[in-house]
Amino acid sequence: MRRTTTTALVFGLIATAAAVPADASGAPQVRVWVTTPDRAELMHERPAVRFGSTPSAQPTIVVDPDRRYQEVDGFGASITDSSADVLAALAPAVRQDTMRKLFDPRSGIGVSFLRQPVGSSDFTAEQEHYTFDDVPAGQTDFELRHFSIRRDEAKVLPLLREAKRLNPRLKVMATPWSPPAWMKTNDSLVGGQLKDDPKVYDAYARYLVKFVQAYARAGVPVDFLSVQNEPQNRKPDAYPGTDMPVAHQIRVIEALGPKLRAASPRTKVLGYDHNWATHPNDGTAEADYPFQLLRSPAAKWLAGTAYHCYYGDPSAQTALHDAFPDKGIWFTECSGSKGATDPPAKVFSDTLRWHARNVVLGTARNWARSAVNWNIALDSTGGPHLGGCGTCTGLVTVQPDGSVVTDAEYYTIGHLSKFVQPGARRIASTSFGTTGWNGQVMDAAFRNPDGSTALVVHNENDDPRSFAVTVGDRTFEYTLPGGALATFTWTAQHRSRLDLVPLTGATATPDGAPAVDDDASTRWSSGAAQTPGQFLQVDLGRRRDFRRVAVDSGGNLGDYARGWELSVSDDGTGWRTVASGTGVGQLTTIDVRRTTARYVRITSTGSSTSWWSIADFRLYN
Repeated sequence: MRRTTTTALVFGLIATAAAVPADASGAPQVRVWVTTPDRAELMHERPAVRFGSTPSAQPTIVVDPDRRYQEVDGFGASITDSSADVLAALAPAVRQDTMRKLFDPRSGIGVSFLRQPVGSSDFTAEQEHYTFDDVPAGQTDFELRHFSIRRDEAKVLPLLREAKRLNPRLKVMATPWSPPAWMKTNDSLVGGQLKDDPKVYDAYARYLVKFVQAYARAGVPVDFLSVQNEPQNRKPDAYPGTDMPVAHQIRVIEALGPKLRAASPRTKVLGYDHNWATHPNDGTAEADYPFQLLRSPAAKWLAGTAYHCYYGDPSAQTALHDAFPDKGIWFTECSGSKGATDPPAKVFSDTLRWHARNVVLGTARNWARSAVNWNIALDSTGGPHLGGCGTCTGLVTVQPDGSVVTDAEYYTIGHLSKFVQPGARRIASTSFGTTGWNGQVMDAAFRNPDGSTALVVHNENDDPRSFAVTVGDRTFEYTLPGGALATFTWTAQHRSRLDLVPLTGATATPDGAPAVDDDASTRWSSGAAQTPGQFLQVDLGRRRDFRRVAVDSGGNLGDYARGWELSVSDDGTGWRTVASGTGVGQLTTIDVRRTTARYVRITSTGSSTSWWSIADFRLYN
């Protein structure tokens, strides 16, 4: 289906990558790791490729290190009580090897973010659910005299300390599934609400602070804290959960904020911690939950918002970021799943593809500072668990014979965590795939604190796809197998050749009736075969200087202008031609003498049975 719209515009700057010479020509070397859905390659390092100076006719991922977005905190999962149970039961040598594979940045994938339940979740190996301040029914403990984290001291905390030893840059988030039952309206950990009482809000805030302090004393400082897992999950399936309306969460955060800042200044509070959109089973009364939080007085205590994957899509993160650009976005839970009769090969393939699009790339391209799965380890039955999810999968699975196998999530997280360092910045890169699947190539790029670049690419198509990667005036080409996920890394000194001139407020007017694919892989299309005279006209809002125009036809191979003419105007009436030529591939780069104009028009001068599509139209200066 196609619909009428106007094109989107992206403006940036030109830069030339000057790499440390890797051979006599000085061409930078690019290392490549690939995982395929059939498990033929599992983060397999392929032979390196090199940047060259020859432009490509393939769909081109243009990486711009000088256009920067969110900072990265890390990527990982959760050492739940269940995960701790199965890991602790391993033979010591197997457990040590598994922990290295998970957390060691050199010999493993360098997991760099853990989200830890405060008390019990559905993934507990215990016979009953618990918090850290449980008292007999009918009793209360407002002074928190019974508070203790002893349940975590046997298995969870030793594993957390080992994880931090293996990866000192590991960050830890803490999230409660339920307050203690004596604080709730139904005197149960399952369902119910927090009592709407100032004494209870104060006690719950002090409970969370005591947890943060106790974990710090145990050698596991808490970097992030949310106050309720999935607060709109009003009917948890026999596992801890709390219906926490926005008004209640605001009161908890207002009680918690000053206490936590005094006790643990390093710990940031995150709001919401639920799905991209409100699940129908949760009702729709507070569909704008995170917006209400960030509009409230409690917002001053919030670093930002946490999201889960179980309903909606990652674009919700950008909508919230656009409304509150000074607040961060963290993606904090998504579990893989397997059906009772699904063959393992299908589970691996389906999980790799969906998580690559949505968790690995979709969250990153929508401002997430983290990407976190659910259990880091489970047994072969998907347990142990007490209520809740009976189909969940982990990063690794412990088999009945005591061996450990890696699951698809190990590789989806690993393609990020091993190569994208905490403190990295996502940088601009053109991408043609979508979270909903359109068969194109999707990607995200990052600049690490050490100056290296990591580009993560997923081929959504079942068939091999070829593409090019361009940084400044350097390009390389690559072909990925169907469904594959890959990480490319290179180290180069990036020097800007031209200065960025922000071109905000620009609008575009296409000739005739433009069309855009619902999957958004194409921003504008002629909607029919190419003919001379079709054009796209851009109003820059005021007179601007530029020296290069890039017309990017994206991933629809062949949809580029066979011939083109670039014209400019000061008033939109009188036009002068500044360049013309013949298109040879998906990315047409037009260098001109320094030009000043308000209006820019690119006109087709050739004919083809292919449509003319534009995914990106960029001006550089």
